[in-house]
Parts: sequence; structure tokens; C-alpha cells
Amino acid sequence: MLAKIVAELGPWSWWVAGLVLLAAEMIVPGFFLVWIGLAALIVGALSLIFWDSAFWVWELQAILFALLAVATTFAGRRLTLRNSMTDEPFLNQRGASLVGRTATLHEPIREGRGRIRLDDTLWQVQVMGPDLPVGTQVKVVSSNGRDLTVEPV
Repeated sequence: MLAKIVAELGPWSWWVAGLVLLAAEMIVPGFFLVWIGLAALIVGALSLIFWDSAFWVWELQAILFALLAVATTFAGRRLTLRNSMTDEPFLNQRGASLVGRTATLHEPIREGRGRIRLDDTLWQVQVMGPDLPVGTQVKVVSSNGRDLTVEPV
């Protein structure tokens, strides 16, 4: 059945496939099918030019489509990552946004671990060095996601 449709549509079958993939992009979450649809449209454009040529067999078209799908996906990913800069670089990295801030120890640091309060949150902290009493001023020097590393001010 698929071979019959491709035979009837000729070079336009790639255009139909590309438009179906682009339409599916609106239904499926993400930003992925647009690049594969673009690859199908490129093969469709080449098919309009080379359809009657002896070398333009379906195997060559399929290989070219696969290569173009990979190439356009990587190019599209690079393009979208480059243009996705935000004015809030630590938007989803709360711990990293705290680096450089100072706080007072809420709980003493014993055996290298303690707690500080920053804004409305108690944070686990670790210090490389001596234990520190409650009330000591510390500065956040790094974050590994959940825990903060501090040093005395």
C-alpha cells in the first residue's frame, strides 16, 4: 500500500512526509520532529529535480534522508541551544545562585557539617576546616546541588 502511494505521488511523497512530520510537531511535545520534517522536505526538493534520473533510486533517497535527518537535528539543536540564553542563568539552579552570599550559622558545624538559613530555607553546609560555633559568619563558596560549601568570613 505504501509503495502504491509513493508511486502515485512520485517526488511529492517526500513533501507529504515532511508536512506530516511538521504537523506532528504541533501535537507531540518537544522540538524534534521539525528537523526530521525539514530533512524530508530537502529530499523532496531534490526529488523534484532528479526524479527521472537513473541514479535517483529509493535506496539513495532513504540514505540521503537518514543522513539529512541526523545533520539537521544536530544543526537545529546547536542553533536552539545557542539562542536559548536567558537573563536568569541560575533559574533552575538555586544552590548555584547562592554562591558568594554570606550567612550566619543556624546550627554549629560539627565534623564538617552544619546548617545555615538563607532567605526562607535551611541549607546543609559543609566546611573544609575546623568546626565552627552557632552565629559564625560564613560565605558560600560552591554548591553541588543540595549541599553548600562554606568558609568563615
